[in-house]
Amino acid sequence: MHLHQQYLPDYHFSERHALDIAAPQAHVMAAARDYRPDGDALFKYAIAARELPMRALDRLHLRSGAPQPAFGIDNFTRLEQRGDEELLLGLAGKFWRSDYGQARIADGRAFLDFNAPGSAKLLLSFVAEKLDDAHTRLTTETRVYCLDAEARRRFAPYWYLIRPVSGLLRRRMLASIGHSARHGK
Repeated sequence: MHLHQQYLPDYHFSERHALDIAAPQAHVMAAARDYRPDGDALFKYAIAARELPMRALDRLHLRSGAPQPAFGIDNFTRLEQRGDEELLLGLAGKFWRSDYGQARIADGRAFLDFNAPGSAKLLLSFVAEKLDDAHTRLTTETRVYCLDAEARRRFAPYWYLIRPVSGLLRRRMLASIGHSARHGK
């Protein structure tokens, strides 16, 4: 049984993408673990567009202090890694809010125990399947479980709005990980 099936066996929304990579499983998993979208202009643009309402409200209300850092891979908590086969990252909160409504999740146990009303849990999993000594299939799956009917009602329109861009970003992420794994970066 895969880790994502243990952490979130039931879910309301999901998206899955896979890529066959000409690199050994250990290289692929290392590239997935070390992935950073910092160099992806489309990722930066999509996050900036997503965060525009929050930043505009901050300016409108003359909020001082350092601006909130842009959302990124560092917002995720590493929940568990199983060798070179699986890596599981998680988020919890109210993602549809302009500030993401993200709850602090310390580890896998905290993710499993999280149950704040009106919230959702999101898993991002990477599964590296060895095809042979030099080829690996990397699959990424996003699963979202809404903790109650209100969360599901609020999350659904957000999901359908972001899903096309999210899918494009996931495919670009896989391509970047594949490139890094093949070139030993």
